[in-house]
Amino acid sequence: MVQEKVKVREKKVESLPPKENFSEWYHELIQRAELMDVRYPVKGLYVWFPFGFKLRQLVYGKLREIMDRDHNEVYFPTLIPETELGKEGEHIKGFEDEVYWVTHGGLDELDIKLALRPTSETAMYPMFKLWIRSHSDMPLRVYQIVNIFRYETKHTRPMIRLREITSFKEAHTVHRNFEEAEEQVKMAINLYKEFYDFLGIPYMVFKRPEWDKFPGAAYTIAFDTIMPDGKTMQIGTVHHLADNFAKTFDIKYETPEGDHNLTHQTCYGISERCVAALISIHGDDQGLVLPFEVSPVQFVIIPVLYKGKEEAVMEKARGIERKLKEMGYRVVLDDSDDRPGSKYYKWELKGAAIRIEIGPKEVEENEVTISFRDEKKKSRINSTEITKENIERWATEMKGRMRNKAFEEMRARVKYFDVIDDIKDWVEKGVALVHFCMSEDCAETIEKDTSAGILGSFEEAEGWFEGEYVGECIVCGGRGVLSAISKAY
Repeated sequence: MVQEKVKVREKKVESLPPKENFSEWYHELIQRAELMDVRYPVKGLYVWFPFGFKLRQLVYGKLREIMDRDHNEVYFPTLIPETELGKEGEHIKGFEDEVYWVTHGGLDELDIKLALRPTSETAMYPMFKLWIRSHSDMPLRVYQIVNIFRYETKHTRPMIRLREITSFKEAHTVHRNFEEAEEQVKMAINLYKEFYDFLGIPYMVFKRPEWDKFPGAAYTIAFDTIMPDGKTMQIGTVHHLADNFAKTFDIKYETPEGDHNLTHQTCYGISERCVAALISIHGDDQGLVLPFEVSPVQFVIIPVLYKGKEEAVMEKARGIERKLKEMGYRVVLDDSDDRPGSKYYKWELKGAAIRIEIGPKEVEENEVTISFRDEKKKSRINSTEITKENIERWATEMKGRMRNKAFEEMRARVKYFDVIDDIKDWVEKGVALVHFCMSEDCAETIEKDTSAGILGSFEEAEGWFEGEYVGECIVCGGRGVLSAISKAY
């Protein structure tokens, strides 16, 4: 006799736009998957939904774990006096068009305007002057995860281009000399590599050109990834500040010989663009695809009910749920009245990493049907195979597949050119590699001819280019180093 399915509620669902229409796909995904609500009545400010905030917590939890090994977390105030912000002339000039100013306290006009922090150098460094006395006080390594405000005039987009960056991780370090600060720069680069390797996000590391470095820095190193529309997005920066800010804020230390020297500093930041990259690079036409470790729902259990078999199916489903929760995993048992197809759509949209389906046959044979979010196939396994060891292996294999797929897709968007006229069409869909002399005049020629800009010179070209690092500049024919051209967010 054919078993009759229990009648369940039919829910009409509308598919996401295809990912090839990236802008539309991204906007719809963050709303439907309940990551961010774009309806807040101030341009460039957005609200984290609970589900999106959970994803943010999990991603930043890994970042905190990495930073906490040799940094201490701190918190500095949001308001910065105009007198402090204006001390470092080059620095404030880099931000003067982006600063929000507080001019009144209640009805009273303030004697000194207060800036909502665009970044925290000028908030922290007056305090560093008080903290640093002796060579033994260094290295100082601190970080904070805070909101920063920048009056962004370009087209705003959640997590990518905002007026309130809600999740800015900024680290600041102090050292005895340039060389020790440079070692810290190398350490910071390795920390960021570990973070993005954990998320399975491919990246390229560049030294930004002089005209595009952080205001007040000796030099800037940046991490860039390629988004699905071919534009690059900066997802991390590391700045060697030399003694530039120490001169401004008089940060000195006493040497073992009794002299007083200026300190050297670094700073490095990551924003919620790391979450934007995560969902954009791994996501597909069905929705989010997330590494197991940061998926807000690691397991979703979907019971498939038939008349007369409901209780047996639910009992097994609850048993699997209990077992997984006892192992410490994030689990949802979807016992709603929706049809199984609607449940599949919902949890694919939200990026549930592993789906477990249980029907009468699975109950009879002590099995479950299992599928992984990044794959389009199902398999039956014995319930006894749901062990901590197997789950860890599944998670590792899943992330490996995701990382490999993301790298291959990004690699296909990178191409070397030695003729400038060939670049214009390519930068509409990817990154052009060239040899470039790093002069601003040649950069202006490239921008005029291609409508794209120089990202910088490669710090590490392995995996992206197999040819010579040094060659003839694509514009002037002088000595050039391997560099990248792209349109960017």
